[in-house]
Amino acid sequence: MDMKNAVGIVTGSATGIGAACAVRLAQQGCHAVINYTKSEAEAAATAAACERLGVQTLLVKANVADDADCRRMAEAALSKWGRIDALVNNAGITKFARDHRDLDALQAEDFQRVYAVNVIGAYQMTRAVVPAMKKQGRGAIVNVSSIGGMRGSGSSIAYAASKGALNTMTLSLARALAPEIRVNAVCPGLVETRWLRDGVGPEAYAKFKAHYEQGAALRKVVLPEDVARAVVWLLEGADLVTGESIVVDGGFLVAGQA
Repeated sequence: MDMKNAVGIVTGSATGIGAACAVRLAQQGCHAVINYTKSEAEAAATAAACERLGVQTLLVKANVADDADCRRMAEAALSKWGRIDALVNNAGITKFARDHRDLDALQAEDFQRVYAVNVIGAYQMTRAVVPAMKKQGRGAIVNVSSIGGMRGSGSSIAYAASKGALNTMTLSLARALAPEIRVNAVCPGLVETRWLRDGVGPEAYAKFKAHYEQGAALRKVVLPEDVARAVVWLLEGADLVTGESIVVDGGFLVAGQA
């Protein structure tokens, strides 16, 4: 897909991976919807960074757990540009409970809240853009998942389970929406983001990062830009790829299987 003058929606794009995806799309000439729930100043900064690259942006405050917000975001893109070519389902949350042996660390409402954004939100956003993509005869969707969904690891069991569900949903949607729309996932390993540092605290984060680097085959953690490159490749350069989950983890999974 040629991204020049295309239109993409990136959920959760104020900071981190989402912001990097929006900027990467802008570098390819793609106009972008920048979505946020709380971080308005950061979202505006991301939009400005994209616009400096010569594209148009649209700033939309919306919670993907709310179906009406998802439909409103899609309608906003259509009203401004008349088309939607790409969707990056990046918005995600967690409940930090790193000791998976402590089953009392999570309650039913924690699972419901995490699933509402990480799984249902991605489904609702996909549903919101499908009519436009089908009408155009072409579209591409990338879900930002995690190797936690493959390993059953990460910030909590609820998070890992939600990402496992997202990977499975990627397969289901790839079958259901073909041949017009391709659906893939990117599964990062440890990504250097403020979200993770704030969630676990600076001391724990430093130890976690060092452990990850030692265990990864390439001895590196992942940057948001690394994930963004994979996401945009799946949107623009992978015309015969659908239903796949691409791992971007510095070789952490590979090293663990040795």
